[in-house]
Amino acid sequence: MSNLVKYRIAKSSALKIFTIFLAFVCVVPLIFILLYIIRAGITKINWHFLVNIPKPVGESGGGIANALLGSMIIIGVAALIAIPVGILGGIYLNENKKSRLAYWSRLCVDILQGVPSIVIGIVAYFWLVKPLGGFSALSGSVALAIMMLPIIIRSTEETLKLLPDSLKEAAFALGMPFHRVILKVIVPCGISGILSGVILSVARIAGETAPLLFTAFGNPYISTNITKPMQSLPLLIYNYATSPYNDWLDLAWGASLILLLWVLLLNIITKLTTRRWKVQL
Repeated sequence: MSNLVKYRIAKSSALKIFTIFLAFVCVVPLIFILLYIIRAGITKINWHFLVNIPKPVGESGGGIANALLGSMIIIGVAALIAIPVGILGGIYLNENKKSRLAYWSRLCVDILQGVPSIVIGIVAYFWLVKPLGGFSALSGSVALAIMMLPIIIRSTEETLKLLPDSLKEAAFALGMPFHRVILKVIVPCGISGILSGVILSVARIAGETAPLLFTAFGNPYISTNITKPMQSLPLLIYNYATSPYNDWLDLAWGASLILLLWVLLLNIITKLTTRRWKVQL
């Protein structure tokens, strides 16, 4: 074996070891964060923690039922707003790749994806909270829906780009109208990427606090009225983690673990969905 071959093998091995080391360095902080939150929050979670509302200062116990229900409602309403608009927007961008409107729309989507969440919260405050005369879960859902849109639109567009044109041509050859081709052929074939984008967008907004500080505001009681202030897990964690009371700090750690498990579950579902329905080229 020549010296040149030995040098190339050694160089390749060194680069491989360096890449593995960098990957390990990226994983270590995540492991420490997971272990720390699990250790601090696992002892605080029980049945009463999940089904009761927080107790007043000075009383032990209490739970996060109001925050759990509020998060589900706020995120559910945000999904109802963002998913149809996002999927339709992604379909439009895919079907009109070279139009001027599609170009500027794509640019706006990319810019929106980089806008800080607190800026979206301030905009939602001036657009909805002030005109409506008060904080509400609906305004919080709208703010979160705006954050979901770029992820859903881009994932839908990129997924549909992977589909071969022969699918659409075959459907048109059978005499199907355009809307049926999109709804019955194109979207079902790209359901994997679309669902992945939807789930990732939900995971993205699940832990957002800044927009809800300006919109939903929080509520110490259980509420299902989306036109009134409503509590959520990120807001509860923010308020209780900065409090001087040990009982509230315990609630914050337990709620942090619940939120972390929720986000992890959504990411696992995304992976399973991608494996279950792959785009067939």
